[in-house]
Amino acid sequence: MILIVTNGRDLTSDFVVLELQRRGLPYFRLNTETLPAARVRFGGGSLDWSLETAHRSLVGQDVRAAYFRRPGPPSPDEDLQGGHRDYCVAEWNALLKSLYTRLDGLWLNAPWAILRAEDKPHQLQRAAKLGFDIPATVITNDLATAVALAQQAPSIVKPLRKALVEGKAEQVVFTSRWDAFSPVDERAMAAAPIIVQHEVPKQADIRVTVVGDQLFPVAIDSQATAETEVDWRKGSDPNLAHGLVTLPDDVAERCRALVRGLDLKFGAIDLILGQDGKYWFLEINPNGQWAWIQQRTGAPIAEAIVDALLEIAG
Repeated sequence: MILIVTNGRDLTSDFVVLELQRRGLPYFRLNTETLPAARVRFGGGSLDWSLETAHRSLVGQDVRAAYFRRPGPPSPDEDLQGGHRDYCVAEWNALLKSLYTRLDGLWLNAPWAILRAEDKPHQLQRAAKLGFDIPATVITNDLATAVALAQQAPSIVKPLRKALVEGKAEQVVFTSRWDAFSPVDERAMAAAPIIVQHEVPKQADIRVTVVGDQLFPVAIDSQATAETEVDWRKGSDPNLAHGLVTLPDDVAERCRALVRGLDLKFGAIDLILGQDGKYWFLEINPNGQWAWIQQRTGAPIAEAIVDALLEIAG
Protein backbone atom coordinates (compact mmCIF):
# COMPACT_ATOMS: atom_id res chain seq x y z
CA MET A 1 0.00 0.00 0.00
CA ILE A 2 1.29 3.45 -0.94
CA LEU A 3 0.17 6.30 1.30
CA ILE A 4 -0.23 9.83 -0.08
CA VAL A 5 -0.43 12.54 2.58
CA THR A 6 -1.89 15.73 1.16
CA ASN A 7 -5.06 17.84 0.99
CA GLY A 8 -8.21 17.51 -1.06
CA ARG A 9 -7.35 20.37 -3.43
CA ASP A 10 -3.85 19.19 -4.32
CA LEU A 11 -3.96 18.61 -8.08
CA THR A 12 -0.37 17.38 -8.14
CA SER A 13 -1.34 14.36 -6.04
CA ASP A 14 -4.09 13.63 -8.58
CA PHE A 15 -1.39 12.84 -11.14
CA VAL A 16 0.20 10.30 -8.82
CA VAL A 17 -3.18 8.76 -8.05
CA LEU A 18 -3.94 8.40 -11.76
CA GLU A 19 -0.59 6.68 -12.31
CA LEU A 20 -1.20 4.31 -9.41
CA GLN A 21 -4.66 3.53 -10.79
CA ARG A 22 -3.21 2.97 -14.27
CA ARG A 23 -0.88 0.34 -12.84
CA GLY A 24 -3.53 -1.18 -10.58
CA LEU A 25 -1.49 -0.49 -7.44
CA PRO A 26 -3.13 -0.15 -4.01
CA TYR A 27 -2.97 3.28 -2.42
CA PHE A 28 -4.56 5.37 0.30
CA ARG A 29 -4.92 9.13 -0.09
CA LEU A 30 -5.06 10.86 3.29
CA ASN A 31 -6.40 14.40 2.96
CA THR A 32 -5.35 15.54 6.41
CA GLU A 33 -7.99 18.24 6.77
CA THR A 34 -10.55 15.41 6.97
CA LEU A 35 -8.65 13.40 9.61
CA PRO A 36 -10.90 14.53 12.50
CA ALA A 37 -13.79 12.72 10.80
CA ALA A 38 -11.88 9.42 10.96
CA ARG A 39 -11.60 6.94 13.80
CA VAL A 40 -7.95 6.42 14.76
CA ARG A 41 -6.10 4.00 17.01
CA PHE A 42 -2.41 4.27 17.90
CA GLY A 43 -0.71 1.60 19.99
CA GLY A 44 2.84 1.27 21.25
CA GLY A 45 4.51 -0.37 18.25
CA SER A 46 5.57 1.54 15.14
CA LEU A 47 3.17 -0.51 12.98
CA ASP A 48 0.43 -0.62 15.61
CA TRP A 49 -1.88 2.07 14.30
CA SER A 50 -4.98 2.35 12.14
CA LEU A 51 -7.43 4.87 10.83
CA GLU A 52 -10.91 4.32 9.50
CA THR A 53 -12.90 6.73 7.35
CA ALA A 54 -16.47 6.47 6.16
CA HIS A 55 -15.26 4.62 3.07
CA ARG A 56 -11.93 2.91 3.82
CA SER A 57 -9.59 1.78 6.54
CA LEU A 58 -5.80 1.70 6.75
CA VAL A 59 -3.52 -0.19 9.11
CA GLY A 60 0.10 0.62 9.71
CA GLN A 61 1.55 -2.74 8.66
CA ASP A 62 0.08 -2.33 5.16
CA VAL A 63 1.97 0.89 4.32
CA ARG A 64 5.12 0.17 2.30
CA ALA A 65 5.95 3.66 1.00
CA ALA A 66 4.65 7.20 1.52
CA TYR A 67 4.58 10.50 -0.36
CA PHE A 68 4.41 13.65 1.77
CA ARG A 69 2.84 16.25 -0.50
CA ARG A 70 0.79 19.13 0.86
CA PRO A 71 -1.07 18.18 4.05
CA GLY A 72 -3.70 20.68 5.16
CA PRO A 73 -4.53 21.65 8.74
CA PRO A 74 -6.98 19.25 10.39
CA SER A 75 -10.48 20.69 10.44
CA PRO A 76 -12.52 19.59 13.51
CA ASP A 77 -16.29 19.72 13.85
CA GLU A 78 -17.69 23.13 12.97
CA ASP A 79 -19.49 23.26 16.35
CA LEU A 80 -16.11 23.69 18.04
CA GLN A 81 -15.11 27.33 18.43
CA GLY A 82 -12.37 29.45 19.95
CA GLY A 83 -9.97 27.80 22.35
CA HIS A 84 -11.71 24.44 22.16
CA ARG A 85 -11.23 24.34 18.40
CA ASP A 86 -7.59 25.41 18.70
CA TYR A 87 -7.03 22.68 21.28
CA CYS A 88 -8.46 19.98 19.01
CA VAL A 89 -6.45 21.17 16.01
CA ALA A 90 -3.27 21.01 18.11
CA GLU A 91 -4.09 17.48 19.25
CA TRP A 92 -4.73 16.28 15.70
CA ASN A 93 -1.47 17.89 14.55
CA ALA A 94 0.33 16.05 17.34
CA LEU A 95 -1.13 12.77 16.11
CA LEU A 96 -0.04 13.54 12.55
CA LYS A 97 3.53 14.13 13.76
CA SER A 98 3.43 10.74 15.44
CA LEU A 99 2.19 9.17 12.21
CA TYR A 100 4.99 10.82 10.23
CA THR A 101 7.57 9.46 12.67
CA ARG A 102 6.14 5.95 12.42
CA LEU A 103 6.62 6.11 8.67
CA ASP A 104 10.33 6.84 8.99
CA GLY A 105 12.23 5.07 6.22
CA LEU A 106 9.17 4.86 3.98
CA TRP A 107 9.01 8.46 2.76
CA LEU A 108 9.93 9.66 -0.71
CA ASN A 109 10.98 12.84 1.13
CA ALA A 110 10.62 12.73 4.89
CA PRO A 111 8.85 15.78 6.39
CA TRP A 112 11.88 16.62 8.56
CA ALA A 113 14.20 16.40 5.55
CA ILE A 114 11.90 18.78 3.66
CA LEU A 115 11.98 21.20 6.59
CA ARG A 116 15.79 21.20 6.71
CA ALA A 117 16.12 21.50 2.94
CA GLU A 118 13.89 24.58 2.81
CA ASP A 119 16.67 26.60 4.46
CA LYS A 120 17.73 28.83 1.54
CA PRO A 121 21.03 30.04 3.01
CA HIS A 122 21.96 26.39 3.58
CA GLN A 123 20.95 25.56 0.00
CA LEU A 124 23.27 28.25 -1.34
CA GLN A 125 26.16 26.98 0.77
CA ARG A 126 25.69 23.40 -0.40
CA ALA A 127 25.26 24.40 -4.04
CA ALA A 128 28.44 26.50 -3.93
CA LYS A 129 30.41 23.57 -2.47
CA LEU A 130 29.17 21.39 -5.33
CA GLY A 131 30.53 23.89 -7.86
CA PHE A 132 27.34 25.64 -8.95
CA ASP A 133 27.68 29.24 -10.06
CA ILE A 134 25.88 31.40 -7.47
CA PRO A 135 24.95 35.07 -7.97
CA ALA A 136 26.42 37.40 -5.34
CA THR A 137 23.87 37.29 -2.52
CA VAL A 138 23.12 38.80 0.86
CA ILE A 139 20.21 38.01 3.19
CA THR A 140 19.51 40.97 5.42
CA ASN A 141 17.07 43.44 6.91
CA ASP A 142 19.75 46.13 7.06
CA LEU A 143 19.35 48.80 4.41
CA ALA A 144 23.03 49.76 4.28
CA THR A 145 24.09 46.14 3.76
CA ALA A 146 21.55 45.65 0.99
CA VAL A 147 22.50 48.90 -0.74
CA ALA A 148 26.20 48.04 -0.59
CA LEU A 149 25.59 44.85 -2.60
CA ALA A 150 23.04 46.33 -4.98
CA GLN A 151 25.25 49.27 -5.91
CA GLN A 152 27.90 46.89 -7.21
CA ALA A 153 25.69 45.57 -10.02
CA PRO A 154 22.01 45.48 -11.09
CA SER A 155 20.18 43.46 -8.44
CA ILE A 156 16.92 41.77 -7.58
CA VAL A 157 15.09 41.25 -4.30
CA LYS A 158 12.96 38.27 -3.34
CA PRO A 159 11.42 36.67 -0.25
CA LEU A 160 13.47 34.46 2.02
CA ARG A 161 10.64 32.02 2.62
CA LYS A 162 7.05 33.13 2.10
CA ALA A 163 5.89 34.49 -1.26
CA LEU A 164 2.30 35.21 -0.24
CA VAL A 165 0.96 38.02 1.95
CA GLU A 166 -2.33 36.64 3.23
CA GLY A 167 -5.40 38.54 4.34
CA LYS A 168 -8.17 40.54 2.73
CA ALA A 169 -5.77 42.13 0.24
CA GLU A 170 -3.88 38.94 -0.62
CA GLN A 171 -0.68 39.64 -2.50
CA VAL A 172 1.99 37.52 -4.18
CA VAL A 173 5.54 38.74 -3.59
CA PHE A 174 7.38 38.22 -6.87
CA THR A 175 11.10 38.55 -7.52
CA SER A 176 11.65 42.17 -8.56
CA ARG A 177 14.42 44.43 -9.78
CA TRP A 178 15.71 46.88 -7.20
CA ASP A 179 17.13 50.28 -7.92
CA ALA A 180 19.60 50.74 -5.07
CA PHE A 181 19.78 54.45 -5.76
CA SER A 182 16.07 55.05 -5.11
CA PRO A 183 15.02 56.06 -1.58
CA VAL A 184 13.87 53.21 0.67
CA ASP A 185 12.07 53.40 4.01
CA GLU A 186 14.66 52.05 6.42
CA ARG A 187 12.00 50.97 8.94
CA ALA A 188 10.14 49.05 6.25
CA MET A 189 13.38 47.36 5.24
CA ALA A 190 14.04 46.38 8.86
CA ALA A 191 10.63 44.71 9.22
CA ALA A 192 11.74 41.37 7.73
CA PRO A 193 14.83 39.83 6.11
CA ILE A 194 14.96 39.62 2.33
CA ILE A 195 17.28 38.15 -0.27
CA VAL A 196 19.24 40.69 -2.32
CA GLN A 197 21.06 39.19 -5.26
CA HIS A 198 22.93 40.36 -8.33
CA GLU A 199 20.72 39.90 -11.39
CA VAL A 200 21.91 37.37 -13.96
CA PRO A 201 21.04 38.35 -17.55
CA LYS A 202 19.07 35.37 -18.83
CA GLN A 203 18.64 33.29 -21.91
CA ALA A 204 15.98 31.27 -20.08
CA ASP A 205 14.85 29.94 -16.74
CA ILE A 206 15.55 26.25 -16.19
CA ARG A 207 13.38 24.14 -13.89
CA VAL A 208 14.98 20.78 -13.07
CA THR A 209 12.69 18.21 -11.48
CA VAL A 210 14.80 15.50 -9.86
CA VAL A 211 13.35 12.12 -8.91
CA GLY A 212 16.07 9.80 -7.64
CA ASP A 213 18.68 9.78 -10.39
CA GLN A 214 16.23 10.88 -13.07
CA LEU A 215 16.22 14.49 -14.24
CA PHE A 216 13.48 16.34 -16.09
CA PRO A 217 15.03 19.71 -17.07
CA VAL A 218 12.70 22.21 -18.73
CA ALA A 219 13.63 25.56 -20.27
CA ILE A 220 11.03 28.26 -19.67
CA ASP A 221 11.14 31.05 -22.23
CA SER A 222 10.93 33.77 -19.60
CA GLN A 223 12.55 36.38 -21.84
CA ALA A 224 9.71 36.28 -24.36
CA THR A 225 7.82 39.06 -22.58
CA ALA A 226 8.87 42.04 -20.48
CA GLU A 227 6.47 40.94 -17.74
CA THR A 228 8.26 37.61 -17.21
CA GLU A 229 11.88 38.71 -17.63
CA VAL A 230 12.68 38.77 -13.92
CA ASP A 231 10.13 36.28 -12.55
CA TRP A 232 8.47 33.96 -15.06
CA ARG A 233 5.61 33.27 -12.62
CA LYS A 234 4.50 36.88 -12.88
CA GLY A 235 3.27 36.59 -16.43
CA SER A 236 -0.32 35.94 -17.31
CA ASP A 237 0.58 34.46 -20.71
CA PRO A 238 -0.61 30.81 -20.75
CA ASN A 239 1.47 30.19 -23.86
CA LEU A 240 4.87 30.89 -22.31
CA ALA A 241 6.99 28.25 -24.01
CA HIS A 242 8.26 25.27 -22.00
CA GLY A 243 10.60 22.76 -23.59
CA LEU A 244 12.51 19.71 -22.37
CA VAL A 245 16.26 20.24 -22.58
CA THR A 246 19.45 18.33 -21.83
CA LEU A 247 21.80 19.68 -19.19
CA PRO A 248 25.59 19.46 -19.45
CA ASP A 249 26.82 16.36 -17.63
CA ASP A 250 28.52 18.31 -14.85
CA VAL A 251 25.43 20.42 -14.13
CA ALA A 252 23.20 17.33 -14.17
CA GLU A 253 25.44 15.55 -11.67
CA ARG A 254 25.47 18.59 -9.39
CA CYS A 255 21.66 18.53 -9.39
CA ARG A 256 21.62 14.87 -8.37
CA ALA A 257 24.30 15.43 -5.73
CA LEU A 258 22.42 18.39 -4.24
CA VAL A 259 19.23 16.36 -3.83
CA ARG A 260 21.11 13.40 -2.34
CA GLY A 261 23.10 15.67 -0.03
CA LEU A 262 19.90 17.14 1.37
CA ASP A 263 18.65 13.62 2.19
CA LEU A 264 15.95 13.85 -0.48
CA LYS A 265 14.75 11.68 -3.34
CA PHE A 266 12.79 14.50 -4.97
CA GLY A 267 13.67 18.14 -5.59
CA ALA A 268 12.63 20.98 -7.89
CA ILE A 269 15.70 23.07 -8.72
CA ASP A 270 15.54 26.54 -10.22
CA LEU A 271 18.48 27.52 -12.43
CA ILE A 272 19.15 30.36 -14.84
CA LEU A 273 20.78 29.77 -18.21
CA GLY A 274 22.69 33.01 -18.38
CA GLN A 275 23.60 35.00 -21.44
CA ASP A 276 27.15 34.00 -20.52
CA GLY A 277 26.24 30.33 -21.14
CA LYS A 278 26.57 29.40 -17.47
CA TYR A 279 23.91 27.60 -15.41
CA TRP A 280 23.35 29.71 -12.31
CA PHE A 281 21.80 28.17 -9.20
CA LEU A 282 18.91 30.02 -7.53
CA GLU A 283 17.23 27.58 -5.14
CA ILE A 284 15.75 24.14 -4.61
CA ASN A 285 12.19 23.43 -3.51
CA PRO A 286 12.17 20.04 -1.74
CA ASN A 287 8.42 19.72 -2.22
CA GLY A 288 7.85 21.78 -5.35
CA GLN A 289 5.04 21.64 -7.86
CA TRP A 290 5.60 19.64 -11.03
CA ALA A 291 2.19 18.72 -12.48
CA TRP A 292 2.17 21.71 -14.83
CA ILE A 293 5.49 20.58 -16.29
CA GLN A 294 4.10 17.14 -17.05
CA GLN A 295 1.04 18.74 -18.63
CA ARG A 296 3.05 21.17 -20.75
CA THR A 297 5.89 18.88 -21.86
CA GLY A 298 4.75 15.29 -21.40
CA ALA A 299 7.67 14.60 -19.02
CA PRO A 300 6.74 11.36 -17.19
CA ILE A 301 7.28 12.73 -13.69
CA ALA A 302 4.35 10.89 -12.08
CA GLU A 303 5.72 7.62 -13.47
CA ALA A 304 9.15 8.38 -11.99
CA ILE A 305 7.64 9.20 -8.58
CA VAL A 306 5.62 5.97 -8.52
CA ASP A 307 8.75 4.05 -9.56
CA ALA A 308 10.65 5.64 -6.69
CA LEU A 309 7.87 4.77 -4.23
CA LEU A 310 7.87 1.16 -5.45
CA GLU A 311 11.62 1.02 -4.94
CA ILE A 312 11.12 2.16 -1.33
CA ALA A 313 8.35 -0.42 -0.92
CA GLY A 314 10.77 -3.15 -1.99
